[in-house]
Amino acid sequence: MKYIAYIRKSTDESDRQILSIESQTNELKDFASRQNLEILDFVTEARTAKIPGRPLFESVLKRIEKGEAQGIISWHPDRLARNSIDGGKIIYLLDTGKLIDLKFPLFWFENSPQGKFVLNIAFGQSKYYVDNLSENVKRGQRTLLRKGVLPARPRKGYFYNESECKHEIDPVKSTVIKKAFEKYADGASQTEIAKFLFAHGITKRKGGILSLTTIERILTDKFYIGLFYFNGELYQGTHKTFISKALFAKVQKQLEVSTRKSFLKRNFPFRGLIKCGECGASITSEYHKKFYKRTNRLAEYYHCRCTKKLGPCSQKYLPQSEVEDQLRKVFLDVAIPTAWIPKWLKLLDEYGVIEKQNQGANIQRLEEEEKTIENKLNILLDSYLEGVIDQESYKSKKNELFERKLKLQEEISQTRLNGSSWLEPMREFIFTSKTGAKIARAKNNCEELASFAKNIGSNFFLTNRYLSADYKKGFNTLFSELTPARRTRGQLTDSLCERVAGIEPA
Repeated sequence: MKYIAYIRKSTDESDRQILSIESQTNELKDFASRQNLEILDFVTEARTAKIPGRPLFESVLKRIEKGEAQGIISWHPDRLARNSIDGGKIIYLLDTGKLIDLKFPLFWFENSPQGKFVLNIAFGQSKYYVDNLSENVKRGQRTLLRKGVLPARPRKGYFYNESECKHEIDPVKSTVIKKAFEKYADGASQTEIAKFLFAHGITKRKGGILSLTTIERILTDKFYIGLFYFNGELYQGTHKTFISKALFAKVQKQLEVSTRKSFLKRNFPFRGLIKCGECGASITSEYHKKFYKRTNRLAEYYHCRCTKKLGPCSQKYLPQSEVEDQLRKVFLDVAIPTAWIPKWLKLLDEYGVIEKQNQGANIQRLEEEEKTIENKLNILLDSYLEGVIDQESYKSKKNELFERKLKLQEEISQTRLNGSSWLEPMREFIFTSKTGAKIARAKNNCEELASFAKNIGSNFFLTNRYLSADYKKGFNTLFSELTPARRTRGQLTDSLCERVAGIEPA
C-alpha cells in the first residue's frame, strides 16, 4: 500500500508545542521506517486548517481519488482537518473505499466503524479547539476595546507593554515618526519620507524600505491622534499621542493636494468634476489637431463632451476653453467684493467680543448636545444587543454619531479658546471666497480651477453647453444676493455677512 505524507504547520499557529515542518518530516520518516510503510510523496503546507481551501491538501485528496495512493500518513488528525468540511471529506473517502488507511505516530486508527467514530471525535475536538480559541481571542479583544486599547500590532513609533496591556510611545522611533509628519506637512514627497524613515531605522518587518502604500497608511492613521478603527468601528483610544491634531490635519490637507495633483497629471483637469445634465454620465475631454497647409501651422483643440456611457445623449461638445471661462464665472459669482472684506473682518471681531461674553451659554449648549449623542449611542448599542438592528447598520450609525461627538468636543474646546464655533469658519469662508476670485482671474491654471471648485460647490452639470453648480452653504447666499448693483454700491454688507454665517441679524 502506498501512502502520501501530509505535513502542516500554520504560520499563525498558536500552539507553540506543534512541531515544525522539518521536525514533522523527520518524525514521519522514522515512523514509516519502523512500520515498513511505502511513502510515495511528502507534501508540506504552511496554511491554517481553520477554514477550507488549502490547495495542497486538496491535491492530496484528488490523488487519493485517482488511486495514486491508498493511505495518508500525518503527525496527528488535527494536521489534516480543523474544520467540519475537510474532516467530512476524509471520512467520506474512507466510506467509499478510495482511502483505505490513515497512519499517525500519536493517534490510533483502523478503518472500521469504531475507528471512523473515534477519528470523527478527533476532528470534532480539533474544531472545538479552534472555535474555543477564536472565542477566547474575541473576548480578549472586546476587553481591550472597552479599555480603549487597539488589539493589534503596535503602530510605528509605539511598542506594546504586555504587562500593562497597552500601547506606549517608543521614545526614539516616535521622534522619527513625528519628524516625518512635519516634513510631509512642509512639502516633502512620500518617497522622501520613506527614505527618511529607512535612514533612521524604521523599515519593513523583514527589513527594506517601506512602500508608498505603507507611508500613506501611516500618514492617514487616526491612531496617532487618539482614535482607531477596528472591524469597521471607530473607537476612542486611551493611549498617549505624540502627533498634534493640528499637525495631523495639516498632513491630511497636504495628502489631499498631492492626490489631486497626481490625479490631474493622469487625467484632463475636469474629469470627475463635471457630469452631463441630460444623462448624468461623466464629461470627458478629447484631443484634436489640424494642420493648415496655407500657413504651415498645426492647431491643437481640446473638446469637452459627454462620455454617453449611460445611454444615448443629444448633448454636443464644448471647447475646453469655454468650460474654463464658465467655471471662472462660477468663482466670481460668489467672490466677496474686495472693499467688503475689511468691514466683514471688523464685524467678526466685534462679534468675537460678544461671543466671548456668551461663552458659558455656548459651551453649555454644546455639552448638552454631546450628552444627547452619548444617549443615542447607548440606545443604539442596546438596540444592537437586543437584535433590533443588524451589525452593519449599527456600525454605520455608530460611526456617524461618534464623528459628530468628536466634532462637538472640538467645538467645545475651540469655544473655550475663541469664544465661538462659527467665527473661525466664517473667517476661513472669507479667505476661500477671496482665494477663489484670485484663481478665477489668473491665466492658464485650469488644474487649480478644477481642484478649488469643490471648495465652493458640488453637482457641476453641463447642459446645452451651459455649466451649472450647486453652491455650498454660505456661497449660495452670496450667489442669490450679490447682484451687480449691490457689488458696486456695497449695500447691507453687515446684514449679508450675518446671513452668510447662518446667524440672526443683530
